Amino acid sequence: MDEVSLSDHLCDQLRRLCGAVGIGPAEPLDLLESLLGPAGPQPLSAPPSWPSNIADDHSPVEFSVAFSPTEPPTVRILGETLGAPPSRLANMLATQRFLDIHAHRAGLSTSRLDSVRDLFATRDPQGVFALWCSLVFRNGRRPEFKVYLNPELRGVDRAPSLVSEALHRLGLGRSYQAMLDHGIRPGELGHRDRLTFFALDLHDSAQARVKLYLTHHDVQVRDVIRAAGVVDDADANRLAEFCAIAGGDRTRFVGLPLVGSYTLVEGVDRPVGYSLYVPIRGYVDDDEEAYDRVVAVLDRYGFDRAVLDRALAAVARRPLRDGVGLIPHLSLRLGAPRPGVTVYLSAEAYQVRPPARHRLSLDGATLTTPTGRAGAGHP
Repeated sequence: MDEVSLSDHLCDQLRRLCGAVGIGPAEPLDLLESLLGPAGPQPLSAPPSWPSNIADDHSPVEFSVAFSPTEPPTVRILGETLGAPPSRLANMLATQRFLDIHAHRAGLSTSRLDSVRDLFATRDPQGVFALWCSLVFRNGRRPEFKVYLNPELRGVDRAPSLVSEALHRLGLGRSYQAMLDHGIRPGELGHRDRLTFFALDLHDSAQARVKLYLTHHDVQVRDVIRAAGVVDDADANRLAEFCAIAGGDRTRFVGLPLVGSYTLVEGVDRPVGYSLYVPIRGYVDDDEEAYDRVVAVLDRYGFDRAVLDRALAAVARRPLRDGVGLIPHLSLRLGAPRPGVTVYLSAEAYQVRPPARHRLSLDGATLTTPTGRAGAGHP
């Protein structure tokens, strides 16, 4: 019998996930195969060929389902194309080739990316990644593409000036300054508050966005509320409520960091949207507890938990109580263009992280994987 490959595993999950939300799978599957590149045919019995930071187990793909009150749920893939052999530079070039191949085919616009491309181009990229992309699938519509660039690829200390120049070229300098004034704690830029993702939609519609992401280490909920305050539609009470549900009533997050993102559009001097991402896997014992919190959020905002149940059934290969990280993040979107909730789902292609209640007793033991292979834990 042929071994299960990374592509086999991920495409089976995506096929089921598309069926769970009523999206035709043909085009998503073709794009996923292309996105995986040379990593796709590799057997899951082998260790990951590259320690991709997209997922805790180094899977180069993460799925998510976005809920919105104005449209049916959508499916998204966040991915990194790996080079052969993989490296930060090789992966950056491979992901760029993937985008170039599909730019004409999918009707993409790279004009804004082209205007800042040189700022994010280097033969020696630093940090955990150089270039990622996401694919968004809505029923009856063409896929949407977005690129994620790393502001820290020339070093953490150079990220603020790099982002400043990029947004100046895009006519968004005032929005950037307003975001810094609200989002950065005094003296913490490049320390506890870091510029970690710079994202661009690759289309020219009226809703095309630039998104800037701030990672907040050791942060209190009041800091997050202040950071979101620059956005007119970022309701402080709703944000505090979301943190309480997703974080188990914590007022301070000292483990895995929270991430806030700002939506910037031309012609406006302030960000028009804000999203908060809670790494829920770091604040629960297992995915059963994470599921309960996600359901509480969906119920609170009027979204159908049955969609979540179908999505989990499409991706999961184990009982929720047997691990933690299948639901790695939960986000709340406030303001333009599509407020709502997004639930992130790990492929767990290579390994399953044990429940927190069992982790200390393992004392460095190997982790159990869906394919039966033992692998080292993610740091």
